[in-house]
Amino acid sequence: MVRRNRLFSGLAIVCWPLVAGAQTAPDLAGILERLDRVERENRALAEQVKTLETKLEALGTAPGAAAAAQPRQPSADDRLEIQQARIDELAQTKVEAAQKFPIRLTGMALFNAFMNSKQNGGAEYPAVAVAPGAAFSGATLRQTTIGLEYRGPTTLWGGAVHGSFYMDFFAGAANSAMRMRTGSIEIDWKDRSVMVGVEKPIFNPREPSSLAQVGVSPLTGAGNLWLWLPQARVEQDLHFDSSTGLRARLGVIQTREVGPYPGTGFTPPVEAARPGLEGRFEFFHNLDDERRLEIAPGFHTSTTHAGGWSIPSHIFSVDWLFNPWRRLEFTGAFYTGQNVTPLGAGYQQGYGMYATGPEAVHSLGGWGQFTIHAARRVDLHLFTGQQDDNNEDLIAGRIGKNLLIGGNLYYRLAPNVLLGLESSQLRTTYLGQGIRINNHYDLALGYFF
Repeated sequence: MVRRNRLFSGLAIVCWPLVAGAQTAPDLAGILERLDRVERENRALAEQVKTLETKLEALGTAPGAAAAAQPRQPSADDRLEIQQARIDELAQTKVEAAQKFPIRLTGMALFNAFMNSKQNGGAEYPAVAVAPGAAFSGATLRQTTIGLEYRGPTTLWGGAVHGSFYMDFFAGAANSAMRMRTGSIEIDWKDRSVMVGVEKPIFNPREPSSLAQVGVSPLTGAGNLWLWLPQARVEQDLHFDSSTGLRARLGVIQTREVGPYPGTGFTPPVEAARPGLEGRFEFFHNLDDERRLEIAPGFHTSTTHAGGWSIPSHIFSVDWLFNPWRRLEFTGAFYTGQNVTPLGAGYQQGYGMYATGPEAVHSLGGWGQFTIHAARRVDLHLFTGQQDDNNEDLIAGRIGKNLLIGGNLYYRLAPNVLLGLESSQLRTTYLGQGIRINNHYDLALGYFF
């Protein structure tokens, strides 16, 4: 074997001049160029490895440092220094409360450019159409929202504490004063939670999608009872199987009372806030990983006190979500009841005061929205809503029906930047005076943070 290898080596030495002679000058030049390039890449790689080792040695963890001396684990002082460096880096990227629990800054910087027709009443997005006046258009940042979301320690029986607080600049048209919108403190267990705070009514948590109407809830005055009210509630989840269950909410709220609608006999003193009882029972079923059905009946009951009189406020409601296909969702809500103004009807028309005493106004309303996920960056929302008060409970000149029809298009310019185009028409029917119409157009740009 050794002799055979020597023979092959000798033949290679003898034949090499012949092979080399067969190579042309361009071929040799190409080979030398590739060798030079490989050598340069090796030198660059070696410099990168050396730089990395230098950085690791500064932290006391470099392989070279360990090989030069006896192998050892980093000392307690080394580990403390490394941890402190990491803590200092994290401190630059987070917000921390005085009690050392994390707080997350969130919200939306929202710019709106809007235009109304002549029956707007001077509002940026009117809740009712009024007598003809001047067209109103402009631009604003007042609907920008700022929020804080926080999480606390584990509490009784392993409950997790969390909550939020949201503000905007919609309080004053001239000064754009900051105001509180919603806020909550909540404790969650596995299948139960307790919440106190200021939120939408318990029986009506859903609302349409809009970047044009954010200072108040979308479809205010047209079927969406939305006032943010102080409340305390308990929620319980029941699971019938892996895809079907019930989520029950029950709680007390504080209403925001107003006087009788104008034009009746007299205006007595009114107790500004009253307690109310509310509940909602959501049945849900997951058709698969992308399709879901939710339907939730609910109720509200309270009593308005005005001038020594008691005016009942009773509401039955149902809301829903259904997405039969991945790209289509249908959401909405319906209610029927009386004296709905304390919950955010949009205009003061809960009851009338007559010589014989007060009479609650019966009301029927609701809204619906189709959401079409047209493309990865594009969503289309088509919505309508209506509040229909009983004509027999009203005097001439009051609002018998308030209907809004509209839609908007969302285009996601970036993961957190949203462009919105919205158009809607508001049709308000006044008893004995006919219908007044206001058209609204809005261009919105929202930056979510």
